[in-house]
Amino acid sequence: MTDLLHLKLLGSSERFQSALAHIRKIANVDATVLFEGETGTGKELAARAIHYLGGRRHQPFIPVNCGALAESLLESELFGHERGAFTDAKAASAGLVSEADGGTLFLDEVDALSLKAQAAMLRFLQDRTYRRVGSAQTRQADVRIIVATNAHLEKLVATRHFRRDLLYRLNVLTLRMPPLRERIGDPIELANSFVARFCHEYRHPARTLHPDFAAYLTQHDWPGNVRELENVIHRAFLLSEGAELRQPGLEQETPAPAGAVTAQFKQAKAEAIAAFERRYVDEVMRKSEGNITHAARLAGQDHSAFGKLVRKHGLGAVTVD
Repeated sequence: MTDLLHLKLLGSSERFQSALAHIRKIANVDATVLFEGETGTGKELAARAIHYLGGRRHQPFIPVNCGALAESLLESELFGHERGAFTDAKAASAGLVSEADGGTLFLDEVDALSLKAQAAMLRFLQDRTYRRVGSAQTRQADVRIIVATNAHLEKLVATRHFRRDLLYRLNVLTLRMPPLRERIGDPIELANSFVARFCHEYRHPARTLHPDFAAYLTQHDWPGNVRELENVIHRAFLLSEGAELRQPGLEQETPAPAGAVTAQFKQAKAEAIAAFERRYVDEVMRKSEGNITHAARLAGQDHSAFGKLVRKHGLGAVTVD
């Protein structure tokens, strides 16, 4: 049987191991699953784990990034269409639901579904029947639905951007994938795994992490989570000289004095913190549609302190309650 390590779900922290335990339980039941979590936390890997650890493992796993599909074509991509159903529909298409028959359909960024596509998906979840665009024929598919989002669906329901009845249908089993900053010790474990993989891929002798670089990996907040960490390690692997990987941008031709290394590390840390602050504040402001009172509440910050962060990073005009 496929195990979680082969599915690249690696990490020994208590938070991550708890998530893996839930994945194993969920894999044993055939119900709809909603994954929540920030971008880069491994939601698709977790969905694949549920599929390949479960009873549908020998059937198709079909991933769909709803945010990458044009709204006008999303419904036809999911449920298929008949020839001539719309402009450029020169041939009939079975659709992804049909392709996933017997297996699992994974809808990433499910919050990107249009209201029309949400209505069609709701009908399908109720009895697993659907119609191709341009067809009157009702079809049926035996598909397990797993969805993922990094948005707050309850808030989208409140603003009428997401159907409440669809959320109820999707929210049968819910699992939040923990961000990397909550996974104590995992950044180094993952980094070593990435280094070993890149050594194999590039046919390079074994390499290790420089202590300063390891310290940076441990202290960084990783707003991009595992995906960001992998990219940082890949870049360091390509740019570093010798047997030790150093943080990109801090390599030197000759060893620097201890004081200079300390200054470089402090500067890099300050720059990383500032970059994280700006990304975080920008994201919270966008989620609150520019309302600084709501944004401060989401961030768990005092209104005045959060306002100073907004002004510090020059994020533009805001509204207040």
